[in-house]
Amino acid sequence: MINVAIVGASGYTGLELIKMLLNHPSFKINYLATTQGADDITTLHPSLKSVITQSVEIADVDTIASSADLVFLAVPHMNAMALVKQLMKKDIKIVDFSADYRLSKSAYEGAYCPHIDVENLKNAVYGLIELYREEIKSAKLVAGTGCYPTASLLGLAPFMNHFKSTVFIDAKSGVSGAGKKLSETTHFINVNENMFAYVPLEHRHGVEISEKASLLGSKVDVKFVPHLVPVTRGMLASIYCTIDENVDATKLLEEYYKDEPFIRIRNRPVQMREVAGTHFCDIYLKQQGPTLFIETAIDNLLRGASSQALAAANLMCGLDEAEGLPRIAYVP
Repeated sequence: MINVAIVGASGYTGLELIKMLLNHPSFKINYLATTQGADDITTLHPSLKSVITQSVEIADVDTIASSADLVFLAVPHMNAMALVKQLMKKDIKIVDFSADYRLSKSAYEGAYCPHIDVENLKNAVYGLIELYREEIKSAKLVAGTGCYPTASLLGLAPFMNHFKSTVFIDAKSGVSGAGKKLSETTHFINVNENMFAYVPLEHRHGVEISEKASLLGSKVDVKFVPHLVPVTRGMLASIYCTIDENVDATKLLEEYYKDEPFIRIRNRPVQMREVAGTHFCDIYLKQQGPTLFIETAIDNLLRGASSQALAAANLMCGLDEAEGLPRIAYVP
């Protein structure tokens, strides 16, 4: 068995990771940690009672490195790079959930904060599996993709170099994407029976989508507006754009993803509940002359974070990419 560690075990993505790893045929959870520690993981996640009993340590770099062959960092930005800077000197592979290694220095510092580990930006591989699979296999550090960028880029990728004008992305996320920390925005009274946009045109995931899309082909102007919807989990990205009307968009999409087991092309608009609890990304396409409507659906906690991180870890360790990845949706 391959020993793995999870730092940030208290959050929703940490919980999802634990659930998948418990049934993983090749990985063993050998170390759990948070910034404060806990007597047992069931103190943080009571749903795990009678499933797993394991102490939660206060995160320590030397202990992480001696306990595991690979570590998942399910921690916020800034926290991650403080750990990665030290862990990169150890004999351990790293999958980082945060934004700390996803972007160029200028893009990161414009959207987040000053970067304290610029040296390792060049060593990080972006963790969007379908686009960087071969690079991930040999990586020591994988930068997990954002949830909105995952849903958006998987919809955009087949059509790069064909866009004729600005691409507009209208995306909607379940409340779990905001994490466990309480806020006025995610208060039940504010979210229930309500839906609203937040940080329109200026959300930092828009920076990530724009930078990564431009790396896939010619530079494209992306306008991104996220919305919060009153569901626990799930994400829907609706993409509006124009391409050359002589291009058969359906053919492009089908050819691009013909060998991808976790991309499902649908013949009707996609639904969040059909991917909830899974690693799948469902895609729907409608073309009307030069006008293109692309729609994607993912589970924001899984394909948008934890299951994509697990797929990356599988590849980094020479395993089958699909090992331990969830396929059965939470339906009904």
